[in-house]
Amino acid sequence: MSEQKIQEIVRIAKTDINGKKRIADGITSIKGVGDAYANAVCKSIEIDKEKKIGDLSEEEIEKIKEVIENPEEYNIPAFLRNRRKDRETGEDKHIIGADLELKQQFDIKRMKEIDSYKGWRHDQGLPVRGQKTQSSFRTGSKVGVSRERVKEEAEEEEEE
Repeated sequence: MSEQKIQEIVRIAKTDINGKKRIADGITSIKGVGDAYANAVCKSIEIDKEKKIGDLSEEEIEKIKEVIENPEEYNIPAFLRNRRKDRETGEDKHIIGADLELKQQFDIKRMKEIDSYKGWRHDQGLPVRGQKTQSSFRTGSKVGVSRERVKEEAEEEEEE
């Protein structure tokens, strides 16, 4: 039997992945790839998702890269993609890595420019999706009680 050497780090889509992780878990460390998408990738190329990433051959790694970058060619359903009905093209896309971060920044910038409610909330640094703000998202002077102010008020009451 020939003992194949396990790779410690595997590079997929400009991301270093620990070779000791399972395939389904390792792929999710790529920005823009979640659990459901990782399972769909494994199923579409018929690789056991319990296998370790370090055990994969170069051909299998290239196949995974290809499926992640071109999901439409491998019949991955549109509802698993992260950019459905893209604003510019109207297509269902799946964006990963730095491109995803850049698109998110452009989307937020566009919302701010058109003065939408979400853009205004982003601009003010407040929660965008309807969370309550009475006790959450408190920063700066809103947090806690100032001991100095309490002492000053107590001294003023004593003087009176």
